Amino acid sequence: MQVGLAQINSTVGDIHGNARRIIDACLCLEEAGADVILTPELALTGYPPQDLLFQSDFIPLSLEALEEIHRAVRKAVWIVGCVQPNPAAGGRPFFNSAAILEAGRPQRHAYKTLLPTYDVFNETRYFEPCANPQPVELLGRLVGITICEDIWTPDYLNRPLYSTDPVAALVSGGAETILNLSASPFQLGKPARREAMIRAQALKWRVPFHYCNAVGGNDQLVFDGNSLSVAADGTLTARLPAFEEAACLSSSAGIVAQMPEMEDLRRALVLGLRDYASKCGFRSAVLGLSGGIDSAVVACLAVDALGADKVTGVAMPSPYSSAHSVEDAHALAKNLGIACLNIPISDSFEAFKAQMRPAFGDRSEDATEENMQARLRGLTLMSLSNKFGHLLLTTGNKSELAVGYCTLYGDMCGGLAAISDVPKTLVYQLAHHLNSDRELIPTRTIDKAPSAELKPGQLDQDTLPPYDILDDILRLYVEENQSVRSICARGFDPETVRWVARRVDLNEYKREQAAPGLKVTSRAFGMGRRMPIAQRFLQP
Repeated sequence: MQVGLAQINSTVGDIHGNARRIIDACLCLEEAGADVILTPELALTGYPPQDLLFQSDFIPLSLEALEEIHRAVRKAVWIVGCVQPNPAAGGRPFFNSAAILEAGRPQRHAYKTLLPTYDVFNETRYFEPCANPQPVELLGRLVGITICEDIWTPDYLNRPLYSTDPVAALVSGGAETILNLSASPFQLGKPARREAMIRAQALKWRVPFHYCNAVGGNDQLVFDGNSLSVAADGTLTARLPAFEEAACLSSSAGIVAQMPEMEDLRRALVLGLRDYASKCGFRSAVLGLSGGIDSAVVACLAVDALGADKVTGVAMPSPYSSAHSVEDAHALAKNLGIACLNIPISDSFEAFKAQMRPAFGDRSEDATEENMQARLRGLTLMSLSNKFGHLLLTTGNKSELAVGYCTLYGDMCGGLAAISDVPKTLVYQLAHHLNSDRELIPTRTIDKAPSAELKPGQLDQDTLPPYDILDDILRLYVEENQSVRSICARGFDPETVRWVARRVDLNEYKREQAAPGLKVTSRAFGMGRRMPIAQRFLQP
C-alpha cells in the first residue's frame, strides 16, 4: 500500500480555499502512485475552528466542499480531516472526523476517540467522542484510522488522561496499519518527542504508522509538519520537511534532517508571523526599534517572514535614550535593509507633562512619566499602522509579560506579540543564532545590559531579578505549575520567589489585554493559560 502524505497549510474558515489545497495535493499524489492519501486533522475547516462551528452556515458549506473533494477523487483513497454533524439527539453536536473518499463509493467516516481538553485544546466543547473505534477495510486490508490525540500515550502526555486506548482497540480488531491525521502544535522539543512516541507505538504493536501533521500558523498556534512514516519494527522510513508544505509518497519521501533547536524556534516564529499577517490580510509590518535586543530579534523575524521591503522600523528617542541605542537601531535597519523612520518623542513628552501638571500638582515624577513615554511611542506606532495598513508588531518577551514589566497601551500596543512566549534568556540565544552567518544584530545590542531607558541610568536589573534566575522561577511557576513553597525548596531565594509569583498574579489584567502571541513553549500566556484576574489565592 503506497501511502501519500499531504502536509498542507489550511486557513481556519477558508473552506473553499482549503478544499482546493486538498484537491491539488491529492491529485499530485495520485499521479505519483499513491493508493491511500492522508491529510491533516480538520484540513478542510482549518484547526482549531473554535466557535465558527456554531455559525449556521459553517457546517453546511463544509459538507458541500467535502462533496466537491469527493467528486475529484480518481483512483486512490483520500482520507480528509473534516467535521461531521452528530445525528444523535444527545451528546455534542459534531464529530472530529476522517472522511474516507473513494471514486464511485459513498463516503465513510472514522471519528476521533480521545478529545483533549487541556492547554490550548477544548475539543469536548464541540465534539462527541467515538465510542467504539474499529478498523476499516481499505484496498482489501484492515486499517486503523486515528486522529491526533488518539495515538498519544500516557508516557508522553505526562499523566494518564483517558480510560481507553484507540490504538490497542484497532490492533486487537485486526488493523495491519495505523494511519493518523494530526494537527499537533509546535513547541520546543516536541517534534523529537512526538517522533519517539510514534516509533515506540509502532514497535509495541508491530504495525506500521503513517502520520500526517498540519503545517502553518493559525492565530497563536504554529504547526510544524514533520509528517512521518515508521515501519513495524520502529524504524523511521520517512520524515517530511518542517515548517513548510509538502506532498510526498512515504516510500520515496526520504528522511529530512531535523534542525537544531534554535533553528526550529526561528522557523516556527517566522512561519507564525508570516501566516498571521497573510491570513489576517496584512502585507506589511511596523515596529519600534529601541536599539535593544527584543526589538532587534523581532525585526529579523519580520524580515524573514515578510521581506525587507515590507518592514518599517521606527526609532523614537526620548530625553533618556542613549546615543548608542539610536545608533544601534539605525545600524540594525541598515543591516536588514529595512526603512527606519526617526520620530523623536521628546517634544510631545514635555508637552504632555505640561498639560498634566495642573492635575498632578506638586507630586514628584514616578512610573507615571515613564509610562507616558511608552504610550507616546504606542500612539506613534498605531498612527503609522492606521495610516499605512501595517501590522504593528509588539516586541516584549515572555519574562517581561509575566511580571508586568511592560506598559499597557504603550509598548503592549499591537496586533501580534511575536516573541511573547520566548523568555529573555532564550531571546539572547536566538539573537546569537540569527547572527551565526553574519552580523545582523549589532554586537553592542547583544552585549549591553538591557534597559527600558525611561529614566536616567535605568537598567532592567534595577527592578527585576537577573534574567537567568527570573526565567528559571517563571518556568517552574508558569509552565510547571509549581507552588512558591516547592520552588523555594529547590534552593531559590524565598523573597525573590514570592516577589515573582506575586507579580505574575497581579499582572493577569495586563495579559488579558495583550496582543495575541505565538506559542512555542509548553505553556504560553493566552489560550494556553486561563487564570482569573480578580482572585485572592495568596501562597505561603
